[in-house]
Amino acid sequence: MQEFIAKHRERIAGTLSGFDRLVFRGHLRSIGHPQGMMNYLWTNQILLKNFGNHVEKVTERLKEASFAEAKSCGRPVIYLNSSQVNKETIARNILAKDGLGSGLVCMLSCVEPCRKFEIYRNRLTKKLELQLRPGKCLFLYHYQIHPVFGFLNARIQTWFPFSIQICLNGREWLARQMQAADLDYLQQDNCFPWIANWAKAQRLMDRQLKTKWPKVLNGIARQLNPIHAEIFRKHPISYYWSTYQHEWALDVIFQKATDLRHFYPRWINHAMTTFSSPDVMRFLGKRITVSGQLRQNFSGEVISDFKRRAEGVRVKHSVNGNSVKLYDKAYTPKGSVLRAEATFHNGDDFRVYRRKEGDRKGPRTWRRLRRGVADLHRRAQLSHKAAARYLDAFATVDDFTTLDQLLQHLEQPRQWRGRRVRALRPLADDRALLSAINHGEFAINGFRNRDLRVIFFPQTTDDKKELRRRSAWISRKLRLLRAHALINKITGTHRYQLTSTGRKTIVAILSALRSTVAQLTPVTAQLTAAAA
Repeated sequence: MQEFIAKHRERIAGTLSGFDRLVFRGHLRSIGHPQGMMNYLWTNQILLKNFGNHVEKVTERLKEASFAEAKSCGRPVIYLNSSQVNKETIARNILAKDGLGSGLVCMLSCVEPCRKFEIYRNRLTKKLELQLRPGKCLFLYHYQIHPVFGFLNARIQTWFPFSIQICLNGREWLARQMQAADLDYLQQDNCFPWIANWAKAQRLMDRQLKTKWPKVLNGIARQLNPIHAEIFRKHPISYYWSTYQHEWALDVIFQKATDLRHFYPRWINHAMTTFSSPDVMRFLGKRITVSGQLRQNFSGEVISDFKRRAEGVRVKHSVNGNSVKLYDKAYTPKGSVLRAEATFHNGDDFRVYRRKEGDRKGPRTWRRLRRGVADLHRRAQLSHKAAARYLDAFATVDDFTTLDQLLQHLEQPRQWRGRRVRALRPLADDRALLSAINHGEFAINGFRNRDLRVIFFPQTTDDKKELRRRSAWISRKLRLLRAHALINKITGTHRYQLTSTGRKTIVAILSALRSTVAQLTPVTAQLTAAAA
């Protein structure tokens, strides 16, 4: 992110990084399986043959208690014939019509697929069994203006085991924070083209990471099911909260809409023609081999695509349910928003430094990232780094230097420590060399002589003379690159890294070489028309 900001500092009004969409799910884990549910029934002295009557009565009581709030404040309760109806649109229209500033907006209900407990008669044993099966039941949706989070929705399954989902937006939340802090802003949809003090807004957004989620989410759950304590009076249980989905948005606000409109098509073209699968893996924190290839045990799929929206084009790269994407969010006279976004659905490949679950005094070590809200802070760190790496990848896109100028500069001999060094041949002999040092895995830690040897000499050998020959050949290539100011040596190490000039030059050359004639023709036509 810092490279991108430095590149466009004069054009940028501010930045904002934090949560966008957040979806939490609550589960009563102790009764989320047949044996746990059997324990609940045993505690309440309910026979399996009476299970149906019991849960129907509990469901009716839950619905009555949940509807009571809407009736008491005169808010609409609407039954939907289809679960495919856009519920948020209905709620937003009601909100716009009634102009509410707080409290319940409306309640919607519909029958949706779920997993619920049912009694099954086993023909072999001739006994009743309790099973958790796919089925359908009524779901209740509460849309409200929350005093902390602003506009949000929460739903509850009205049949055991009463699963809950709560969806809120970090930008809506920030708007409430800025109102409380008397900080002026302009909001469009879920982004802010202008804020009076960007640094103060970022500090407010950083506070969101310190939220005590179980306490806050339990408060919303009590509104969905006011009789929870009564239902589980003899068998007390509480919800386990997990992060079902989270989006982390890194917004860069340009002062002039013309600047964003000018650069954005070039960034989109760069993303679609330059980023390879290893690059996308690196953005999302995945490991790749030293040679720049995907690991053999990788079992997923790397997908890049773009989508045309009313506002413009959105480009997206995803790996196993996790993704990064770039899109232009808003154009206003006060500012225009470029958004880099990271979305994590699958945390199986990531680690968090924590104690073993349930062992509060045990040693900390790197363990698998959990879905539970306890690890949400780590998800935020990973998401921010992914979005920042992705945004920095666009810092190399240059709009003023022509490819011909870059090539002319490289295709001249240089002097390096008193010795003449030949010209580079980027479109011929040295193309493979430029491609090698541009591998995604070298972007963070740089590369060594031995790293390039693996790429150019994949066949291993124990011959010491041959090893020295290979090492010397790579050393000459490194000297050539250093003489042309494409790389520099990291002080105190044997590693090298691309210079800003090197990164810009190599990306421009490789982008041109990977572009198709169809992609280049419109650009040529535009340049010809401009010259005429």
